[in-house]
Amino acid sequence: MAPPPPGMTLCRLPTASPALPLSLPCFPSRHRLSLAARRAGSVAARASSSPSSSSPDSSFGSRMEESVKKTVADNPVVIYSKSWCSYCMEVKALFKRIGVPPHVIELDHLGAQGPQLQKVLERLTGQSTVPNVFIGGKHIGGCTGSWHLAEHAAKDHRCWRYALFP
Repeated sequence: MAPPPPGMTLCRLPTASPALPLSLPCFPSRHRLSLAARRAGSVAARASSSPSSSSPDSSFGSRMEESVKKTVADNPVVIYSKSWCSYCMEVKALFKRIGVPPHVIELDHLGAQGPQLQKVLERLTGQSTVPNVFIGGKHIGGCTGSWHLAEHAAKDHRCWRYALFP
């Protein structure tokens, strides 16, 4: 690649400020905890302020919610995914590599029900992104949660067995 012409700026980086330390942690643990607490509180608030069950949309949403709960209860590993998502691909490959076939629901293959199902999942878990992974009937999170569990399982193989067959 040829160097840029003289006088052309490719990008401008901010200058260092003596007031800011160079090794500032991005996510101090106390902020992570308060974010998790806020998220848990907002999930509880959303759940308590859900629309009345007499509306047709609410009835459809509650049927979807029951369907999610049944799917999660009936399968050792469930991944709500989107076929084009690289994080989803990583999680599916992780389970394939360890020899555990997950039950995968591709939200982008469900038409109009996909976004609705994703909203139901957000209401149930507080997580709006995919992959949305459940193991042994319990929500473990997404790609990061799956990798954390895999790291623990590498140290103690009982971890997977317990998670998959509680």
